[in-house]
Amino acid sequence: MPADRTEITEIVTGLALFGARDPATALATPPPAFGGVGADRWQRLRELERSGRYRAEFAAAWANGQCFLAARDGLRGRPPEVVEWKGPQRPPGLDPIPADLRVDHVYLVSCKYNSRIQLNASPRSIFASGPDAAAPEPRSDWFDEVASAEQQALYEIVRFETGLVGALPDRADHATPGQRRALASALGRGAWTSPAAAEAYAALSAAVATGSARRWRAGLRSERAREATLWRFLRVAAATYFVLGSDGERMVRLRVGSPWDWRQRFRLRRFDVEPVVARQPVVRWTAAVDDRQAGDRRTVEGHIEIRWSHGRFSGPPEAKVYLDTPHHLVPGYWPLA
Repeated sequence: MPADRTEITEIVTGLALFGARDPATALATPPPAFGGVGADRWQRLRELERSGRYRAEFAAAWANGQCFLAARDGLRGRPPEVVEWKGPQRPPGLDPIPADLRVDHVYLVSCKYNSRIQLNASPRSIFASGPDAAAPEPRSDWFDEVASAEQQALYEIVRFETGLVGALPDRADHATPGQRRALASALGRGAWTSPAAAEAYAALSAAVATGSARRWRAGLRSERAREATLWRFLRVAAATYFVLGSDGERMVRLRVGSPWDWRQRFRLRRFDVEPVVARQPVVRWTAAVDDRQAGDRRTVEGHIEIRWSHGRFSGPPEAKVYLDTPHHLVPGYWPLA
């Protein structure tokens, strides 16, 4: 289960900081100074560890916790006084520091395993500019905003092909949430209902990608806006924090610097965006960054996938920001010594 895997990677990472010999030993008597877990979760973790179902996850989380305990930028071999697990609750605010653990009330640790997703936000919060960006509408339909004609053309085809003509309004933007869910259920998650629908969706994808990139460029004219956007995508936050996890075959053990650290070492020279022809709306972003200390230039690349949430036509579109450059090559990400 994803919840089990997430809890293992987060809690066991924190558990390793106390210096026990192995996970089984630590789980037998969890330290009282580890807050936020609770007796039921400790028992569940003991059962999962004995079952061997997540042997790799236990091993990776334990190794990362041991690394942070020993690291010069981390605890330097000193077991913590207190570790707190954030748990499943979502902190308030826009794009908060992505911390799963807090150590000694100071060190913030994000546990990130095999995921290149940096953000999952509304398209308007990324692509819109001016008054639209200042007053986002969380339930707005970005597809209708930037590609109304193409979305309507696809809607008319699938409304007919799913047999829901009488149950749905003539226009996509008039459909209620319940009607949209019914259409999403009828469409399913496999192939489109016909070649005509697939062709209409391809046209919609191209129009959304092109329109999103055009709107985005208008909001990236200033150096300050470009820099703030890159920091947001790299999750450069007001305070330094640490990322412990994995990325395919490579372990990820990083210190993520603050804007203060970033500007001391780097300068953003270019931030480019372009639409991509793909199976769904995609916008690629590329940043060219000067390394003041090394005297060279680095490139950071990523992309944004725009899709309906909860199925085709169902929920409002969402934008997932991906980082395509390996973590250890990203400016502002310092590997733990």
